[in-house]
Amino acid sequence: MPEGPSIVILKEEVKQFTGKKIIDVSGNSAIDIERLRDKTIQEFKTWGKHFLICFEGFTVKIHMLMFGTYRVNERKETKPRLSLVFSDGEINFYTCSIKILEGDINAIYDWSEDVMNDDWDPKKAKQSLEKIPNEMICDAILDQNIFAGVGNIIKNEVLYRCHIHPESLVGKIPFDDLNEIISECSVYSFEFLYWKKKNELKKHWEAYTKTVCLRCNLPMIKKHTGHRNRRSFFCTNCQNLHT
Repeated sequence: MPEGPSIVILKEEVKQFTGKKIIDVSGNSAIDIERLRDKTIQEFKTWGKHFLICFEGFTVKIHMLMFGTYRVNERKETKPRLSLVFSDGEINFYTCSIKILEGDINAIYDWSEDVMNDDWDPKKAKQSLEKIPNEMICDAILDQNIFAGVGNIIKNEVLYRCHIHPESLVGKIPFDDLNEIISECSVYSFEFLYWKKKNELKKHWEAYTKTVCLRCNLPMIKKHTGHRNRRSFFCTNCQNLHT
């Protein structure tokens, strides 16, 4: 599943179509795609893993799910979920979820929850975490209403950086460590963006998919953790368990 930084890259790749009119639309999406014909795109936005195409009075929300892809000014052989054609190019989306959101997009999304947004509010994230003291930190970090845009790669890398075991309970993690986790969720997301643009993301992974701890030279544990049952990679020697 694409994480927040990858959706930011998508937004940057299609910004050329801001202010452009859609002259043709097609696809096998269940939404009323004909509504988009002859409409002008006012803005592209992102909120976490959501890609937002904003029109006057409504917004098309695209979620890439686990295997979603897109192509700009080119097509795949398979039929797109949604194809938007302009006078000078096109955008095609595949294997994704598409919905129409009515009204002002700013009344729908809380931008302070997005770790890559200018309005990201770490204090609000801290307040949200304080309400779930018995939640495992591996689950809390993936809560999109607290850390919009953070996915499983970022989760693993942040917890490794912060020396915190993924099964630690939020309410048992020391104050300073919890603040560091909150900060690193945003910091690492921007590093992820930088490395992905340079096509070198994987070489910077320190925990995700690793079998040996870089710090301890001991085996890394691979385990599906928390109620979300997502893969965690961690070292029981240097990542402290707080329960």
